[in-house]
Amino acid sequence: MPEGVYTAPLRRPDHVGEDWLEPAQTRYNGEEHAIWDALYARQLDVLPGRACTAFLQGLERLDLGRGGVPDFARLSSALDALTGWSVVPVPMLIPDHVFFWHLANRRFPAGNFIRTRDSFDYVQEPDVFHDVFGHVPMLTDPTYADYMQEYGRAGWKAMQHNRLKALGALYWYTVEFGLVQEAGGLRAYGAGILSGPREAVFALEAGSPNRIMLNVDRVMRTDYVIDDLQPTYFVVESFSDLFHQTVERDFDRLYRALGPGFTYANTAVIDVDDALHRGTLEYHLRGGRGSQAEPV
Repeated sequence: MPEGVYTAPLRRPDHVGEDWLEPAQTRYNGEEHAIWDALYARQLDVLPGRACTAFLQGLERLDLGRGGVPDFARLSSALDALTGWSVVPVPMLIPDHVFFWHLANRRFPAGNFIRTRDSFDYVQEPDVFHDVFGHVPMLTDPTYADYMQEYGRAGWKAMQHNRLKALGALYWYTVEFGLVQEAGGLRAYGAGILSGPREAVFALEAGSPNRIMLNVDRVMRTDYVIDDLQPTYFVVESFSDLFHQTVERDFDRLYRALGPGFTYANTAVIDVDDALHRGTLEYHLRGGRGSQAEPV
């Protein structure tokens, strides 16, 4: 789940500063390194043919499969040489303004803990596997890396207009659960898809969800679900398309036109949509997380 989407006040741990950075990356034990390796192997079984090219190339460039939780210093050195980004450790979800500040300065805040075997399939707060495996390989792509910085810069404007929910929806439907068109078909670039085996199959192959071409104004008016598979995924033509749709949009005018709440349900297909696939919504009609099976 994305940092920056949540607006509830957080108590800053005594051992971190105003930037919410941990003094150092956690020293992971053997079991924690083994959990990373098991999660990594599971994802590599499902992502070929489903993950976008930029992500798979990023895995190789950063050598994330060398064994155990990656060292942030080594990772940051490699990232800096490619796109000028670094990875910094934070203890938990961090406040919006701090999250935006880090992104605007090309620093990706990564959870400094890893899930346990008991929470192997789902963690409520993003851990080091979700953040590093799911997000960081995409930061090796120059255009996507620039998009993430611009998102951080956009955060201040959203705060001034009191439209963080709208900007959070954009993050959710792009950075966390975005799809991109490639020569071989749709592929995933969102970290919420790439870091989970169920979502990777569901997002691209199930008949249940909608798959709709990205329209920024529409997405920022659309509700989202944070604890289940998504009813709707939005698709970009390319990362250049994503960058231009967002950076070149007049957000001052958009924020003035937006209401304080969402206009569209996360299941909706509306008249302006360029829908590549209008889903059956079967999974969610069965009850979502509690349904008997995930339809494909």
